[in-house]
Amino acid sequence: MAGNNGGPWGGGGNSGGGGRGDEPENRGIKNGGGGGGRGPGDNKPQIPEIDELVKKGQEQLRVLMGGGGGRERSNGTGGGGNGSGPVLTRGTVGLGIVAAVVAWSFASFYTVRPEQQSIELFLGKFSAVGTEGLNFAPWPVVTAEVFDVTTNRTEELGVRRGGGGNDGLMLTTDENIVDIDFQVVWNIKNPKDFKFSLRDPESSVRAISESAMREVIAQSELAPILSRDRGAVADQVKVLIQSTLDNRQTGINVLRVNLNKVDPPSQNVIITNADGTTTQGSVVDAFRDVQAAEQERDRVERQADAYANRKTAEARGESAQLLEAAEGYRARVVNDAVGEASRFEAVLTEYAAAPDVTRKRLYIETMEKVLGDVDKIILENNTGGSGGQGVVPYLPLNELRRSGGSN
Repeated sequence: MAGNNGGPWGGGGNSGGGGRGDEPENRGIKNGGGGGGRGPGDNKPQIPEIDELVKKGQEQLRVLMGGGGGRERSNGTGGGGNGSGPVLTRGTVGLGIVAAVVAWSFASFYTVRPEQQSIELFLGKFSAVGTEGLNFAPWPVVTAEVFDVTTNRTEELGVRRGGGGNDGLMLTTDENIVDIDFQVVWNIKNPKDFKFSLRDPESSVRAISESAMREVIAQSELAPILSRDRGAVADQVKVLIQSTLDNRQTGINVLRVNLNKVDPPSQNVIITNADGTTTQGSVVDAFRDVQAAEQERDRVERQADAYANRKTAEARGESAQLLEAAEGYRARVVNDAVGEASRFEAVLTEYAAAPDVTRKRLYIETMEKVLGDVDKIILENNTGGSGGQGVVPYLPLNELRRSGGSN
């Protein structure tokens, strides 16, 4: 029993007092006056004391390291008994070996989750890429580093912390200044390159992103950046950052670039009005006034263009209509002339064949045209008898014609 020999490590006799006779009393264990054993009426199993176990373990280690454990036995403060325990020594050594194996295994085995990637280093140099699941890297010769490749990292640029910096002020190609705050969101796509290419990835991404943004802004004008080209600027900056990082084999993937703020500088300036007077205002207000004026100009220009287009279309329509009418008139006149010429040629042919008949027919047709509308009845001299004195001259030919008769 642990109470008889002073615990599982042995050496603790009842007569020797177990080193400290007062400690069992403090812990509420009844060990008798000397403290090493239990009282006669106490049948409960004695609980091994941690301090005693630790001290006895230290003593055994000192014995293993050169027999230092005999010091306490010589001065009488040791656990008493024979003082040497080969069985306990082997147990301590075995326990130490097991602990060392467990610790080595714990340091050598590692797990790679689906959202992670790992690399293994042999004496500090790259040796292999870990696979998903449980991996083995015999520590300390081989070490492993696991990277979370799905976590999005964000770098803020252009934000003037404390209001004193000018990090976001950039010069455009038309010599204007624009204040830009933007974010660069990135993650790791190649752990090997990410491990060995950059000492400080965050600072490198920030420096490359700021350089790319300044390059793109320097090639753009201010007005498009503030209005319609914000998305195009973000895309150009993303492509430029990614190409720079790829050229340096950083193993970083740029997911997107967010333009949080694109405004003119907020400083106050002196504004000269159209009448020569000067006022003080912010650059933002002045720029917004200019933008409003430009928008009004564009609106008026669009109205003028619409009016011009409408009038031009109407004029072109009228011109086409007149051209078509003139073309019709020309065709009609030409056709009439051709018809008259053809009719004259036909009459000429007939006249050459029968001049008298043709002449008389022409005379009659002409007189019919001239006198066709004249309300007059002409009788020949021999009508109604000789000398025109017959019955016919007395007939009411005009009345008969008006009543539907014929002449």
